Amino acid sequence: MLHNKVITVVMPAYNAEQTLKSTYSEIPLNIVDNVVIVDDYSNDKTVEIAKELGIKHIITHESNKGYGANQKTCYDYALKLNSDIIIMLHPDYQYTPRLIPSMALLIANGSYPVVFGSRILGNGALKGGMPLYKYVSNRILTFIQNLLMNQKLSEYHTGYRAYSASVLKAIDFNKCSDDFIFDNEIIAQIFNKEYSIAEITCPTKYFKEASSIKLWPSIKYGLGVLNVSFRYFLHRCKIINYKILQ
Repeated sequence: MLHNKVITVVMPAYNAEQTLKSTYSEIPLNIVDNVVIVDDYSNDKTVEIAKELGIKHIITHESNKGYGANQKTCYDYALKLNSDIIIMLHPDYQYTPRLIPSMALLIANGSYPVVFGSRILGNGALKGGMPLYKYVSNRILTFIQNLLMNQKLSEYHTGYRAYSASVLKAIDFNKCSDDFIFDNEIIAQIFNKEYSIAEITCPTKYFKEASSIKLWPSIKYGLGVLNVSFRYFLHRCKIINYKILQ
């Protein structure tokens, strides 16, 4: 606990057998009350390794449902544990778990209801080996999103996020996509409810074993991001009704 807040770390996993142990070993269990791993029908030994590590809360999907669906299971389960702060940490070891105390504290002390670990602040992305084309596309998409959503985030595409349980209860994240675009749809829901998002600098690592979206899925994701942003803009202008915001 931190400031008497129950902290739960959720890990949406898919084929994470090579990196799960390294990720889990750096989680600060002195303040984290629960660790939850949701396996999205991996075809490797992710579940077996999670059991070997002694992770208590292991949920398995009986089919591959997608990254967004995995997060839905993560958050629904974490809320059932009566968590006060829920932190999504990818088990692929791209993001350091050592930032968990800092992210949790900003929520626990009432400073912010949502905190993102940003790879862009401090040039962490390029230093960590992010491919240049991904960095450039990230910056372009973020610039457009900030214009359409009237915000000033350094990036919308990080997979390292901490939420107050009250935020997840106030939005209907189960309306969001089961695919990768979930990450941007939930941001739209958060801003639509007038919540603020804090960002902290997050070093990141790109290496062979870490998960990464391939070229065509990346293009599909980018188009989806623009779609979400335009629909959010039009909804806020009362031109259309965006169902995930209703």
